[in-house]
Amino acid sequence: MPENNVKDMSRRFINFITFIDLPIKKKFRLFSVGVLFWFVMLFVVTLAALLTVDKKTDTIVRDLIPQDRLAQKIARNIQSLNLDALELSRTSDIRSALHRIETSKARMEDISAFLSALQAGGRVNDYSRENGKLIETFTTSPVRGDLAGEKYVSEMTVLQGVLVKKFQAFTDQKMKNLPDTQQDNNRDNVKLKEYQQTLAEALALSNDYSANASHLYTENAGTINSTVTYTTTIVVVVLLIALVLLGIFTIWISRSIANPVKSIIEQIHALGTGDVDLSKKIAIHSKDEIGILSAEFNGLMESIHGMTTFKKVIEEDDTLADVYSRLGNVLREQVGIDEFLIYEIPTNQNKMSPVFPLVLSDNESFCSPDILDSSELCKAKKTGHAISSMVYPHICKQFQVEQGKEHYCIPMIIGGGTGGVVQLVFDRADPRYRDQHTIDQKVFKARQYVKESLSVIEAKRLMDTLRDSALKDSLTGLYNRRFLQECTENMVAGVMRRGKNIGLIMCDLDFFKQVNDVYGHNAGDAVLKETSGLIRSSVRTSDLVIRFGGEEFLVVLLDTNKDETMKVAEKIRESVQNAKFKVQDGVLKKTISLGVSEFPIDTQLFWQAIKYADVALYKAKETGRNKAIRFTEEMWTGEQF
Repeated sequence: MPENNVKDMSRRFINFITFIDLPIKKKFRLFSVGVLFWFVMLFVVTLAALLTVDKKTDTIVRDLIPQDRLAQKIARNIQSLNLDALELSRTSDIRSALHRIETSKARMEDISAFLSALQAGGRVNDYSRENGKLIETFTTSPVRGDLAGEKYVSEMTVLQGVLVKKFQAFTDQKMKNLPDTQQDNNRDNVKLKEYQQTLAEALALSNDYSANASHLYTENAGTINSTVTYTTTIVVVVLLIALVLLGIFTIWISRSIANPVKSIIEQIHALGTGDVDLSKKIAIHSKDEIGILSAEFNGLMESIHGMTTFKKVIEEDDTLADVYSRLGNVLREQVGIDEFLIYEIPTNQNKMSPVFPLVLSDNESFCSPDILDSSELCKAKKTGHAISSMVYPHICKQFQVEQGKEHYCIPMIIGGGTGGVVQLVFDRADPRYRDQHTIDQKVFKARQYVKESLSVIEAKRLMDTLRDSALKDSLTGLYNRRFLQECTENMVAGVMRRGKNIGLIMCDLDFFKQVNDVYGHNAGDAVLKETSGLIRSSVRTSDLVIRFGGEEFLVVLLDTNKDETMKVAEKIRESVQNAKFKVQDGVLKKTISLGVSEFPIDTQLFWQAIKYADVALYKAKETGRNKAIRFTEEMWTGEQF
């Protein structure tokens, strides 16, 4: 038989005995039956042992111990009777003799009571005949059915009758001879010996019965011990067999349940960390729900991996056009939709334009051209949710209905508004789109790709908007403080590497507020624009002019030598002083004050050097304006930067 056939048959056999291909509910139902079987086995063995132990324990506690105790009490009373007889034989005092006789009679009554208890069972009260106090109370069972017990009671009852007669004969003879202790002692001794002989027979009979009870106690105790030992051994063996089988079945069943679930968990964790490896597909070993889940999960991972890869790729694209192009390609190649359009709606505009494909012919546009000039006509844009003619026919009036074609429009929600629309078109004449379930699957997948691209589209649109506005002042066109913050590190590192200095000039127009107050803010804006041009023309193209705030400008002179900065500052001051600013009523003359510092000559901290230039500027303001002042240490009164 070929080796592959043997392996296949072996796998099928293992799958059969471990229920791998059965549905999970049946699998665990059969597994539960197996576990229940071993529990029943343990229960039966344990119950049989408990019944045996209980029976033997009951025999010992309820029968043997009380009956043996009664036999021992009878033997003790017989021994006491023998002592009483000896004392009675020696006494010459009639009062003492009468006391001994009464005590002996009481002991015989106790023996009779003990024998009655053995025969009928019940509560036994044992009193001391010396002081009359109760020694103990206990309950005994009758000896019925116990041949040795019945024989003992029967024989002991007969002996007790003989004892009573012989005791009476002995006491009668004793009391007859009591006045004269020397008269007829031989006859007393004969009666005493006959009485003692019967006592000895009764004592021997009680001892034999007690010995037999002890033997039975030992046998029953041994039976209990052996039962416990055998039961423990059987329970341990059954548990070991059950554990071994449980281990084997667990290992086998884990191939169809535990391993796939573990793989799914690992893949989910990898998905959460972004480290998805499609080479680690979940192996499918069964045809149950776990096998189906594994197959579905493998498909899901492929889909997620495709979307994750798609998002990473578009994040690295340079332009929005590249992102739209990739989204269009993935809708066509991965989702399998042939006819679609992607529209973009610019922020704060009422227009929409196709971005994929960029140029549309008349037969490629499925909507009225009016939506391009008025995006509010687009129902998906206006409502902000998906619009489908498959849900409600002719839902959008702008869709130019063609025979058998349906549309599904997905709004791209960006920044709280609709930033675009993806229009999917399905031709019912196409065999691929006759099944609504197939269309729904493609729509769902398309929506996922659109959803993955939204954050990237929003970020790139924002970057395009901010690229020009974030780093430049909108009024003057100069760089702003944010630009300086972003380029400081590289700029300082380059200057330090070249062993040069950076000259810093802080500029502030004198009495600028009067311009706004007298001539209006439009005139003020015009003065700021012209001043920025004058400063820009007074420095090199490699130097930076930054609008630092309000009417303040910062000039950054790169790679300067010591004391060169003051010359440039003076050039700027003269340029502004000589300029004529045009206003509505004529021309205006303005002056400018400047503060100068040099990095790293004045300080090793670049932003502190800017502060020093600002301090020098305020010194120029305080000392008359329209001048450039170089920072000196005496000007700095702050303890730290």
